[in-house]
Amino acid sequence: MTMFLWICVGILSFSLVGFLYRLMKGPSTPDRVIALDSIGVGLITLVGLFSILFDSPFFLEVILLLAIIAYIGTVAFSKFTEKGVIIENDRDTHK
Repeated sequence: MTMFLWICVGILSFSLVGFLYRLMKGPSTPDRVIALDSIGVGLITLVGLFSILFDSPFFLEVILLLAIIAYIGTVAFSKFTEKGVIIENDRDTHK
C-alpha cells in the first residue's frame, strides 16, 4: 500500500510541474488562473498523501490553510480577470 502511495506522490509531483509550466507560459489569463487553482488542489492532495504516509494528523491543519489560500487566490484572480482591478476604491462615488 505504501508503494502505491509513493507512486501517487511521484505522479502528482510530475503533474505539478506541468501546472507550473502552464502558469508561466499560459496563452491567456484564464489559463493561468486555472493552472493556479490546479496547483492549489495538487498541493492539498500532496499534503494529504504525506499525512497518510507519515501517519500524522498535523498535516490536516496545513491542508485547511492551503485550501483557504487557494480559494482566496482564485477569487482574486477571477475578479482581476473580470474587472481589471482586485480592490475597488469607491470613495469618489459618495459625493
